[in-house]
Amino acid sequence: MKKWSTMFLVLVFSAVCLVTAIGKAYSEDEVKLKFATFMPPAMAGRLLQDGWCKEVEKRTNGKVKVSFHPGGTLTPAAQAYEAAVKGIADVSVMSQQYNAGRFPLTEALYLPLGIRTASQATKLIAAWYDKFKPKEYDDAKIMFLFCGGPGQFVTLKPNAASINDLKGVKVRAAGDSAKIVTAMGAVPVSIPLADSYEGLQRGVIAGSALPTESLKSWKFGDLFKSMQINDGVGYASAMGVVMNKKKWESLSPDIQKTIEQINKEWAGKTGDAWTEMDKEGIDYGISKGMKVYDVSPEEEAVTKEKMKPILDAYVASMKKLGLPGEESLKFCLDFVKANK
Repeated sequence: MKKWSTMFLVLVFSAVCLVTAIGKAYSEDEVKLKFATFMPPAMAGRLLQDGWCKEVEKRTNGKVKVSFHPGGTLTPAAQAYEAAVKGIADVSVMSQQYNAGRFPLTEALYLPLGIRTASQATKLIAAWYDKFKPKEYDDAKIMFLFCGGPGQFVTLKPNAASINDLKGVKVRAAGDSAKIVTAMGAVPVSIPLADSYEGLQRGVIAGSALPTESLKSWKFGDLFKSMQINDGVGYASAMGVVMNKKKWESLSPDIQKTIEQINKEWAGKTGDAWTEMDKEGIDYGISKGMKVYDVSPEEEAVTKEKMKPILDAYVASMKKLGLPGEESLKFCLDFVKANK
């Protein structure tokens, strides 16, 4: 009996030491996080991300300190996701479209779905992620996903009110949007966004497919003469804030709970902010003399027909990968229809 009592006391003592050690690990030192974003310092979306960092510090009563690294200073846009996975950045803002083939099922989100606002698209990607939980994100902790506003066609050509005015026009397009440009009869040209302004001035391109916020943030509104609003296209850019999994797992449950709540709030804030930025971009373009045209219902219907092969190609591609592409696409289309 004495032997068993001694063993029991040893086990109790060991358990107490373990709990104390865990508590000490959680509370002894402040947590330091490196937050990386590719967005330039002056961009409104970047300011909102800076706000996330400050909110985390505030709500954790300073237990978490976040150093903010904008403008790709810590990691370039194309490497942002892997930077979080490998711990180069603890938290990183990434764009799925900068990682061709890396997020296959997510490609549904930047198909021509008829998206009208960034707020709508951000709600869609949140609901879509909750529904499908794709394994392509398993090597990082998802803080929240969000979307930019719908891409629209802008041209140097004045009075480009009809979709027929796009035929043969050299249009800057990134990644999957090149398929949309081709379907509309334009000629896709792949050049970096940062080189687009010079490309327009030199005549390398005569138009672009872009979210309207860039008319102001990148000053493209200074050059373009026409913009078409066409809900028959309505593709968005998928983005997200992700965190290194080991770093996340090292946080105390209380800190995790606090950050999760902030994430829920900031997803909505980000979508709404992007919607407002899109409106400001259009206003900026108009102030510089750009004409804005809503395509006719008839041309919108024609556009939707032109987009169907792109939707079908996504489903076929996902089927080859053993992924639920048909269900994913249907979910997106149904969501957009029900949440206009």
